[in-house]
Amino acid sequence: MSAKAYDLAVIGSGPGGHAAAVSSAQLGARVLIVEKNGWGGTCTNCGCVPTKALLACSRSFAELGKLKRLGISATGSFDFSAMKRHQNQIVRTAVLGVRKSLEDSGAEMRQGLARIVSAGQVEITSEKSVERIEARNILIAWGGKPQIPAGWEISGRMLNSDGFLDLQELPASVAIIGGGVIGLEFATFLSQLGAKVSIIEFMDRILPCEEPEASAFLDKELRKSGVDIYCSSRVENIAPGRDSVRLKIFRSDETMEITSAYALICTGRKAALNTEELDLIGIAHNKKAITVDAAMMTNIAGIYAVGDVTGGALLAHRAARQGKALAHRLFGDGSVKYQDIALPYVCYTAPNIARVGLIESEAKSLYPGLERISFEYAANTYARIELKANGFGKLLFGEDRLVGATLAGADAAEMIAPLGLAVANGLGKAEFKKWIIAHPTLSEMINPL
Repeated sequence: MSAKAYDLAVIGSGPGGHAAAVSSAQLGARVLIVEKNGWGGTCTNCGCVPTKALLACSRSFAELGKLKRLGISATGSFDFSAMKRHQNQIVRTAVLGVRKSLEDSGAEMRQGLARIVSAGQVEITSEKSVERIEARNILIAWGGKPQIPAGWEISGRMLNSDGFLDLQELPASVAIIGGGVIGLEFATFLSQLGAKVSIIEFMDRILPCEEPEASAFLDKELRKSGVDIYCSSRVENIAPGRDSVRLKIFRSDETMEITSAYALICTGRKAALNTEELDLIGIAHNKKAITVDAAMMTNIAGIYAVGDVTGGALLAHRAARQGKALAHRLFGDGSVKYQDIALPYVCYTAPNIARVGLIESEAKSLYPGLERISFEYAANTYARIELKANGFGKLLFGEDRLVGATLAGADAAEMIAPLGLAVANGLGKAEFKKWIIAHPTLSEMINPL
């Protein structure tokens, strides 16, 4: 291999590729990162960042209703076009941030389509040229894409999350197909702004992978905000029209119809696999994900994969940690690790649902003497002060170590972080008893010992 070969060629600049490139370059490696579309990948351009920007707008509008209780008179209206400007500005800034961090790290950046030719070689096609480069290590970070049921077509009145984020006017009504995190976050945004929302979920509850109590809690809160939720239901037929879309729903031997301005398909995401390229090189996969070992290496030495293309939880922070851990394994001391057990899951609804580690049913099967400690937001002084007293949490201790935690309530997305640190480091009751948290804060509730 040429002496001028890169130490690492990264294909894709989403959270996984970005983290791997920046960390590797900071550790002294010669790095090339190639992006075919928008820098920052799905998360930055049409995922985490724009959706949270919109939720910040709707949450602020919804919280105007609390002001009277605090002795403040306020009436409010909203400008959807201004919300869209906020969304777009946040995305532009985030993209610039990705580019700047790569530039500051010393990684080389190319815009174009990268194709792995063989172990150690990548071909880059841009508007002006086709170039072949050599790299001692290659990282596949292709990311993911919306998963659409077979036979359904995204067009007109049928949208996926990408299409929804491109809307320039707030729909009067939306039927959301899928009661997972993505669908529920869009339901929160829409309902907070007064749109009529229906959720159709095939499973027997929304957020089926989370604690049943958390699912039931959020179900109740969404219904209170006017959202209609149909669980154990399947869509039999979708008939898009010029101004609306009609859905035929089957549930418990009953057929019903829902008519909305749009149908928003939120049936999950899947790995963005170029199986033809993988097969030509001989990289092992199961058509759903690339097969990797504990070191994130494929079956071909020197070719690695991180993030959504490896299956599992398709989360930005999972990909980022995998990318950083890989960089430190290849060019550092290997001290940065990735552990599935420490991965936090967050649903940015109102209120938030957040969890790290095991849910109770999983923990019980592994730890016969499992101890559960529950608490209520209403018992927390600061939650009452801030009018955030609706919610609960629970900690799961197995063999005296924290093995799982769930929070359902305001700011749960922020408060799950220290509990993730505890799970990652196997902290137990002895460590919790040394932990002093400022008073009054919401965080006091997460250490009831």
